[in-house]
Amino acid sequence: MQANGAGQGQESSELSCLNSAQNGESSSAGGSHSNGLLSSTDNGNSVGTSNGSSVGPCSGTSSASTASGSEVGSLKKKKRLSQAEEDVIRLIGQHLHGLGLNQTVDLLMQESGCRLEHPSATKFRNHVMEGEWDKAENDLNELRALMHSPNAIVRMKFLLLQQKYLEYLEDGKVLEALQVLRGELTPLKYNTDRIHVLSGYLMCSHAEDLRAKAEWEGKGTASRCRLLDKLQTYLPPSVMLPPRRLHTLLRQAVELQRDRCLYHNTKLDNNLDSVSLLLDHVCSRKQFPCYTQQILTEHCNEVWFCKFSNDGTKLATGSKDTTVIIWQVDPESHQLKLLRTLEGHAYGVSYLAWSPDDTYLIACGPDDCSELWLWNVQTGELRTKMSQSHEDSLTSVAWNPDGKRFVTGGQRGQFYQCDLDGNLLDSWEGVRVQCLWCLSDGRTVLASDTHQRIRGYNFEDLTDRNIVQEDHPIMSFTVSKNGRLALLNVATQGVHLWDLQDRVLVRKYQGVTQGFYTIHSCFGGHNEDFIASGSEDHKVYIWHRRGELPIAELTGHARTVNCVSWNPAIPGLMASASDDGTVRVWGPAPFLDTQETDGLNENCSNMDS
Repeated sequence: MQANGAGQGQESSELSCLNSAQNGESSSAGGSHSNGLLSSTDNGNSVGTSNGSSVGPCSGTSSASTASGSEVGSLKKKKRLSQAEEDVIRLIGQHLHGLGLNQTVDLLMQESGCRLEHPSATKFRNHVMEGEWDKAENDLNELRALMHSPNAIVRMKFLLLQQKYLEYLEDGKVLEALQVLRGELTPLKYNTDRIHVLSGYLMCSHAEDLRAKAEWEGKGTASRCRLLDKLQTYLPPSVMLPPRRLHTLLRQAVELQRDRCLYHNTKLDNNLDSVSLLLDHVCSRKQFPCYTQQILTEHCNEVWFCKFSNDGTKLATGSKDTTVIIWQVDPESHQLKLLRTLEGHAYGVSYLAWSPDDTYLIACGPDDCSELWLWNVQTGELRTKMSQSHEDSLTSVAWNPDGKRFVTGGQRGQFYQCDLDGNLLDSWEGVRVQCLWCLSDGRTVLASDTHQRIRGYNFEDLTDRNIVQEDHPIMSFTVSKNGRLALLNVATQGVHLWDLQDRVLVRKYQGVTQGFYTIHSCFGGHNEDFIASGSEDHKVYIWHRRGELPIAELTGHARTVNCVSWNPAIPGLMASASDDGTVRVWGPAPFLDTQETDGLNENCSNMDS
């Protein structure tokens, strides 16, 4: 509501970009609302304004009555607002102003007795948006006493002068820009490297060249808004609210609820328009891969390993029955059907590794197997059958990120780096390997060994270093996509999460039964927020990465679950391989009503932090 009863003109386009402001003095370009925000003008005459005085801090009474003698002035004395209540009012006022509802902001501030921001901050904002740089510099002197850091004034002045300099250059006022550079920016003795860069812009031949080289929007509302956002970071919120503060708080609240939701397994969307702010976020267990969708029974003996391809379109399973089966994942129904069977592995298949582009699949056998098979998945042809020595034990393999090399080894004292034809490129002697992994740098190989540790081996400079040390044998491990975290299955201990960069044990997950069988766990879900593992008690266990207690225990297998693989492209699809000879495919509940939340048995806020 505007004072003096004058009518309101149409808001100028600049106002939608300005942040909230408070009862400040009128600017030269137009009048101020009673909350201090700029109003638009009509033929150069100021559209309705207040008398320019600022409303004081929250007090026990409302502000003075408006010129129309509104009911605001007749309000009785109210209880004093708490600091939290005052903050909420200011946040609402800022948000309403961003929507262009300035009359509503006027009334809110008058009725509450609050002010949106300090009058000096309002003047400063208006002068910046109007490009009145000398006045804006003078405003900094008034703001100096309100700031926590005296050094902030120099930084703010630098930002102002930089904008002033760039705008002069864009307008073709080279002499004025040069004066700003030499007479104002340089004497500050701040950020000399940036001053050297700015001086180079003097050579720009035209405005488009300047904007491109400076990565700058150009003179106008957009760049001045961006400047204000930077300037506001140096001002206490009691003086000037940070930009879009209410929106920021709401977005943080939504993100926190998602983080604490045990079953949230969809892509994160930071757009508030995609969620309801009227209800707490909750995901149903029924939307999670806790339900058997298929039981694959084509293997005729224990299934030792399973692994989805990197693009999620195929699943490879390896069995004691000496076969590898490739399954095709239907992109619509997510049902799996047999694509082809790869035969001839005399010792059985205990480990599989897809090449980075999913063209090839390498199969390894158990401890007494000295052979490695490299298959072309697309044609079903065997490209390489490698055996360095009959004394070898090739039980584990890992692809180099370039897809042209791989490393393989076992528990008989060495591991190798080879090309696609099985030719030996390098070897590392004296290492009894249990499991291997190639990091994304293309040089470092991680290997767990019989000394209950994981070491990093560099084939280029022939160095190695200790990264993880456990107290019990490491039966298998896998690494997150970003290379930061390692998930270990440790004999008699279960599943451990390690930070490879800091070399610290992050978490021990509870519930799984792990003896001395080789069990493979995995990361999974959107953003790899979940962890799944097989277990010797015939179950599949799932944890949220940040919680030690399982959020799901999946039953159905009749014997030890040796391996679990989470589809990297379909977060709601998971597979498990068991000694019972079957592969189970897990997905959401059939005929799921997406509105249902009754399947959520756990309270989403109870997860361990």
